[in-house]
Amino acid sequence: MKKDESALISHQRFSRRLFVKGLALGGVLSTMPRLLYANTNDTRLGSAPVLSGQEINLVIAETPVNFTGVTRMATTVNGSIPAPTLRLREGDEVTIRVTNRLSVSTSIHWHGIILPYQMDGVPGISFRGIEPGETFEYRFTLKQSGTYWYHSHSGFQEMTGMYGALIVEPREGESIQADQDHVIQLSDWTDEDPMSAFSKLKVQSDAYNFNQPVVGEFLQDASTLGTSGALEKRKMWNQMRMNPTDLADLSATTFTYLMNGMTPAGNWNGLFNKGERVRLRFINGSSNSFYDVRIPGLSLTVVQADGQNVKPVRVDEFRFGPGETYDVLVDPQDDAYTIFAQSMDRSGYASGTLSVRPGLVAPVPELDPVEWLAMTDMMGAMDHSAMKGMDHSAMKPAIDHSAMKGMDHSAMGHNMETNPLETPSQTVRHASTEYGPSVDMRVDTPRTNLDDPGIGLRNNGRRVLTLADLRSVSGVLDDDRVPTREIELHLTGNMERYSWSIDGLEFGQSTPVSLHHGERVRVILQNDTMMTHPMHLHGMWSDLESAEGDLLVRRHTISVQPAQRVSFLTTPHDFGRWAWHCHLLFHMDAGMFREVVVS
Repeated sequence: MKKDESALISHQRFSRRLFVKGLALGGVLSTMPRLLYANTNDTRLGSAPVLSGQEINLVIAETPVNFTGVTRMATTVNGSIPAPTLRLREGDEVTIRVTNRLSVSTSIHWHGIILPYQMDGVPGISFRGIEPGETFEYRFTLKQSGTYWYHSHSGFQEMTGMYGALIVEPREGESIQADQDHVIQLSDWTDEDPMSAFSKLKVQSDAYNFNQPVVGEFLQDASTLGTSGALEKRKMWNQMRMNPTDLADLSATTFTYLMNGMTPAGNWNGLFNKGERVRLRFINGSSNSFYDVRIPGLSLTVVQADGQNVKPVRVDEFRFGPGETYDVLVDPQDDAYTIFAQSMDRSGYASGTLSVRPGLVAPVPELDPVEWLAMTDMMGAMDHSAMKGMDHSAMKPAIDHSAMKGMDHSAMGHNMETNPLETPSQTVRHASTEYGPSVDMRVDTPRTNLDDPGIGLRNNGRRVLTLADLRSVSGVLDDDRVPTREIELHLTGNMERYSWSIDGLEFGQSTPVSLHHGERVRVILQNDTMMTHPMHLHGMWSDLESAEGDLLVRRHTISVQPAQRVSFLTTPHDFGRWAWHCHLLFHMDAGMFREVVVS
């Protein structure tokens, strides 16, 4: 090898390592004037500023940052990434004044908080947005407690730094006992202009996927499956024109993964004293990344999901998508532990250290190997071998079921002695709008099980949390009525076009979902795509149920896996216009968004 070639390879390896791990001192380069931090409490080094009280002032502005060696402009709240942590109290009426010092409109959405729709913060749906130079006053009463967060709902501002934690303390005192309490907000940062990255995906949907099948993997398959088996495996995917490693739209080729605004090289540090129990409030505040979280050497006792207390469940690892939160308890015995959050596509990770004093480190695990999607991730529960190579765009429905969505099925020939709506319907109803250029895949036999941890986590030797493990301590059974109707919606897309939709209709082409105030309604979500979608319904709870109709856990964001069919019950208590969308920011912007009207 020539000397200059060796130097180039060495430089590329160094650049790649720097890109994945980031700068040790990367982050915000300048701060806003100190007077903006009114009501700020002292916090540990490396944490966001903490604001509390019933009146809070926030200022949105641009601030230079450097996470990777390149200076870029970020969208910050009070000059901070993450934005200040808001610690509020259940039952209080709070007033939050948000001043916009950007050159464009902005907004703040209080994710998971039940409030009047005018305070929900979605431009074009619940209000017009906050124009440059304006101050908007959010005012609402906190009806709940737990771990939540807030973020911009304008353009791609969330992706450029505008997100923060929102902790609502129980008015009657905390039932979850811990000696230390740390917020761990995970996010993703790119030096690229988000619109540029989005445009690349519109041209080539796998532009950031560097985990494409390679010769080495073919040889490995050939040794286990035989040459013909290895060829057949690849032929199947080629005929479907799909990528078996298409797990994330954006990867560490552009993302630096952050923990509380710090790169892995920066090593965020959470402190504890020997013998203490520690509460970790995990918030996925990323724009486009699922994380698989574990702390090698420690069991995680999950005690809260999406701000709602759950019956404790002990695991080694959990996966969560943008918008979701999990609170866990740990009992550390050693001096230092690595908090490890690898991206679902295994291209990179965020990490920090839980330790008895600053500066300690623990071993950082290697990334898990990349796994291919299985046929169950693509087509559900049946053997579709006979469908290989078929042109599915030509498969028209025998009847048009689109008019049946939202119908009262109680009069459809069922046994009148039992209410058919006591359990979720298992009959798949594809809308006629799914048979068009916006949809490249439809699932006729979806999976309904909730005990699958997902691709990359199956049989990995660790105890991994699943939706089937979660049970709300209270809060779900406050409305035990049988639903009066079902609404079935399909999550759809076309990867080649990088088009995302619901029932084949992108936002702007669809009509609002209509709900009646106070009704109990079942929503069935079926994922007809090969990617997992974290679906967030604003303004009301999503009470997840099993395929048998047993109520399990109350959520505000539910991740639906490929070829999976899930259902939940909801009761709209507040009138108004609400948003409902995939919380992968690019999927939402590309069209997987619906308006919900409660009247």
